[in-house]
Amino acid sequence: MSRIGQSPIAVPSGVEITLDESRVIVKGSKGSLEQSIPESITITQEGDAVLVARIDDERESRSLHGLMRSLVANMVQGVTDGFTKELEIIGVGYRAAVKGSGLELQLGFSHPVLFDAPTGITFATPQPTRITITGFDKQLVGQVAADIRKLRKPEPYKGKGIRYVDERVLRKSGKSAK
Repeated sequence: MSRIGQSPIAVPSGVEITLDESRVIVKGSKGSLEQSIPESITITQEGDAVLVARIDDERESRSLHGLMRSLVANMVQGVTDGFTKELEIIGVGYRAAVKGSGLELQLGFSHPVLFDAPTGITFATPQPTRITITGFDKQLVGQVAADIRKLRKPEPYKGKGIRYVDERVLRKSGKSAK
């Protein structure tokens, strides 16, 4: 049995969950999220808790059981609290600034890089070398953070580039003098 899939999901007040046969819709103060449900998984709501169960003990059903529970729990957390990812820019002259709803990045290229925010995502730059990405969809926040990091990955010799705040970059020693 899936230990993650067995635990119920607590639904706080102000969150509305709509269950169909093939999808679940979660609405809250920050927005609305929708997820399709596989045929081998059933989702039921009992009071202020949501339970995820599987129909049979097939291999695919067992693998989807914990996944669907985690996805629905992330949807409930997203529409109530939201999610945040922080990026750090390291390098001389590298900086970021919020321009309208998008982001303008100076990353050592001959031109500034403009990155537009998808709907539901907001950027903040508390410092010129720090970017905060906020949104209510966990998958979208992570994908936007990965796309921004991809613009200038941290290089292994000097460590220059864009990295997550808690990321550790392994450094190479470079050429050795004889």
